[in-house]
Amino acid sequence: MANPTKVPFLDLVTPHQELEAELMAVVKKAFSTAGFIGGPMVEDFEREFAAFCDTKYCVGVNSGTDALRFAFMAAGVEQGDIIITVPHTFIATTEAISQAGAQIAFVDINEQTYTMDPERLREYLETKCEFDSRIGKLIERSSMRHVVGIVPVHLYGQTADMDPILELAEKYKLFVIEDACQAHGAEYFSKKQNAWKRAGTMGLAAAFSFYPGKNLGACGEAGATTTNDEALAKRMKMIRDHGQAKKYYHDTEGYNGRLDSIQAGWLSVKLRHLKKWNESRRTLAHRYHELLAEAKDAVILPVEAAWTKGVYHLYVVRVQDREALQAFLAEAGIGTGIHYPIPLHLQKAYEHLKYKNGDFPVTERAALEIVSLPMFPQLSESQQEEVAMKVREFASARVAAS
Repeated sequence: MANPTKVPFLDLVTPHQELEAELMAVVKKAFSTAGFIGGPMVEDFEREFAAFCDTKYCVGVNSGTDALRFAFMAAGVEQGDIIITVPHTFIATTEAISQAGAQIAFVDINEQTYTMDPERLREYLETKCEFDSRIGKLIERSSMRHVVGIVPVHLYGQTADMDPILELAEKYKLFVIEDACQAHGAEYFSKKQNAWKRAGTMGLAAAFSFYPGKNLGACGEAGATTTNDEALAKRMKMIRDHGQAKKYYHDTEGYNGRLDSIQAGWLSVKLRHLKKWNESRRTLAHRYHELLAEAKDAVILPVEAAWTKGVYHLYVVRVQDREALQAFLAEAGIGTGIHYPIPLHLQKAYEHLKYKNGDFPVTERAALEIVSLPMFPQLSESQQEEVAMKVREFASARVAAS
């Protein structure tokens, strides 16, 4: 029987205990004003998060999934249009595409960063598509559908390589909407602009999730879209509120996708601590690098590309026998996770897309080997040393047996 967990995979109790007085003040404010939906707390958070991301606008919604879906709708996606993304992400990325009426096309990931491989994107655009200059749109040859957008996923807290992706998007007149749901505060160095850019500032828009376990997490469901496009922000505000331009005046059908004011207030409180938390995650990640260096023959450590400053939403390693490592760590009372074990193109939900094993080999290899180790800002040095010691023990045994 496994020991009681002494190093949890994620600790959501401690930060809320530390911030309890500030969080409860938000609840009292909402109770005293009966401001539960929209209002000043939502507007304040939207303004604060836009400033944090260095964008002009932020639209708060009730989940990261809706942040993506509403962004697609506001961007003018039409029924049957194709949007390109990666198969190594949570299904919310592709659900949002489908639910906006679009079709999904996948390209593979980079072996080291696990984010969209620009060369695979280029290959898809050049070999499977053709630009129709008469209508100014890219057409996928096999389906004759319009290709309209790209969704790079900033995964595990590291940004995708955006310069070449944006270059291809401009060449083929495609929008780029960033899935930044795991990248609150992550940065990308754009050689083209010779500047560091925050995740959420580089595409037409970007989606953020504030699911409780994120670097910036609500105490329930919440999300937001950032953009510098005023018209898109206005359309999203209508979409999230039943298509209303003003109360009871509906310019279109929309959704009930608003951000609760209490969640927005809590996010404002936590946003003040996010920079410190992200710095703690980076420190912990670099310490993991050092503690696990001698296990590199059996454990592949995460690589932070030169063009990114990751915020380590997750610390993901790769091993040949993942289940054995997880069992070994569980016996020692150490929690782990897998993000994500089954590539989306092989999920039952997407059988109709007719993808098969072997179509995206990098994603498929990674999916068999990835393990997420404990990572949260309050992880202590002793806890981290315990994790690293057990991983090294496992690696040594595997090397000795080989």
